[in-house]
Amino acid sequence: MVTSHSSVLSGTPVVPGIVLAPVHVVRTEVDPAALEALERRGFDQPEDALAAYEAAATAVADGYARRAETASGAAASVLSASAGLARDKGLRVAVEKHLRAGEGLVASVGAAVEQFATLFSGMGGLMAERVTDLRDIERRVLAHLAGEPEPGVDVPEGISVLVAADLAPSDTAALDPARVVALVTERGGPTSHTAIIARQLGIPCLVGVAGATGIAPGTLALVDGQAGTIDLEPGPDAAARAEADLTRRQAVAAWTGPGRTADGHPVALLANVADGSSARDAAAGQVEGVGLFRTELCFLDRREEPTVAEQADVYAEVLAPFAGRGHVVVRTLDAGSDKPIAFATHEGEENPALGVRGLRLAADNPGLLERQLDAIAIAAERTGADTWVMAPMVATVQEAADFAALVRARGLKPGVMVEVPAAALMAHRMLEVVDFLSIGTNDLTQYAMAADRLATDLAHLTDPWQSAVLQLIAITAEAGRTAGKPVGICGEAAADPLLAPVLVGLGITSLSMAPAAVAAVGARLGSVSAGLCEDAAEAALGALSPALGREAVATLLG
Repeated sequence: MVTSHSSVLSGTPVVPGIVLAPVHVVRTEVDPAALEALERRGFDQPEDALAAYEAAATAVADGYARRAETASGAAASVLSASAGLARDKGLRVAVEKHLRAGEGLVASVGAAVEQFATLFSGMGGLMAERVTDLRDIERRVLAHLAGEPEPGVDVPEGISVLVAADLAPSDTAALDPARVVALVTERGGPTSHTAIIARQLGIPCLVGVAGATGIAPGTLALVDGQAGTIDLEPGPDAAARAEADLTRRQAVAAWTGPGRTADGHPVALLANVADGSSARDAAAGQVEGVGLFRTELCFLDRREEPTVAEQADVYAEVLAPFAGRGHVVVRTLDAGSDKPIAFATHEGEENPALGVRGLRLAADNPGLLERQLDAIAIAAERTGADTWVMAPMVATVQEAADFAALVRARGLKPGVMVEVPAAALMAHRMLEVVDFLSIGTNDLTQYAMAADRLATDLAHLTDPWQSAVLQLIAITAEAGRTAGKPVGICGEAAADPLLAPVLVGLGITSLSMAPAAVAAVGARLGSVSAGLCEDAAEAALGALSPALGREAVATLLG
């Protein structure tokens, strides 16, 4: 258990907010005795053991799929991805190999998962994040084989701070924010699945908190999602701080838009969406459009490329709710690296995060991009929505120009994502050939800082508050200001209410985020002037560390 001399634990802040509640520590493991009994029982033939594995894996995949149907947005996407991973033929082949080598079923499943976990970890980037999914699949499959209930988060009655070594998407997607009032994990980074879903739920969250699972269950703790701390010996003012923050959050919930500073400077607040369901949910709120439609998430489970007509139907579902209401930015397939798609992704790359992904897929398969653009154009014409199209992973002005020509030929507005530092440095030239830029801060940060964005021990580097990252954003925004063209943010940084004034002060014209984060960002911007945003930007750029930057901006904004 955590001792008294370490009563305040620190991690990476993900979702701001202050709550005071008892800690509930989660350990989602299968009963070891049940697994030992399963291994002793054995099977007569490897084929019998393999059949049992296939049945269990199918049951687990079906469970993920059912939960995905009742979820939305990021939660639905990651659950669907887990369902596909549970059905993966490569995982089945690895299990069969170990069974035929004479190993027991429990050992074979464990060895197969370990093989893929090692592979994914070595790839880095968001592929490393899927190791959490693999471990979750392993636990659930073994539970089925042992005749035990699938492991999961057992949330007690009343409110609690949920603490775990890590949480799988299947755990976080089903959480009730009325009972789980904060999330704290030992592993993960600011762009992990846990972080993304915590933003969607709108509950305070810290990741990378060393020693968190050593906290005694039931300990009353004060979680500060802005400072990045969990205080296990909260002082007498703790309840008042939590109450004041709750009042602030209730005031935030009453925000009705539109996005603008206190002195009327407009800032478009947009939604990140993944499908028709999440688009309809977003349109029911206060967003002014869609800043990022992640098209690849619609096709993670497809073995064959969908036809143009099939794609057009999917895209029209997202565009329709926003017809006559703002614009929708459609990102072409960001396949590769952490989002492998069977009909698009190159297999066997040694470093897929730096490999053939995003727009680079079109180099040897131009038809893939052209058919997608045809489908987007059909959906835009069908719905009448103001449709902008951007390409991911653009590194050169020539790439941007070639893409823009294809988009304009279909009557659409072209733009590119700024994720590669080279694109930020050449933003002024990029805007000579495209109509807008959108900064993906997740990848821009990891590439600028040369640090895997999911490596817990590098979370201090993969922080968008790093002054080097803010400088790249400033360069890009200034290029937009000079050209008179919009420059937005669509990475997870857009959802940070404290960072939002900094980004606006740097010259950013729109912020796109999970719809649940819009009110907090909008309320924060509505409380400050455009001049104060510029002061905040200067303070953040001059800070020696992200922590000092947050502190300086928080003090400046009061």
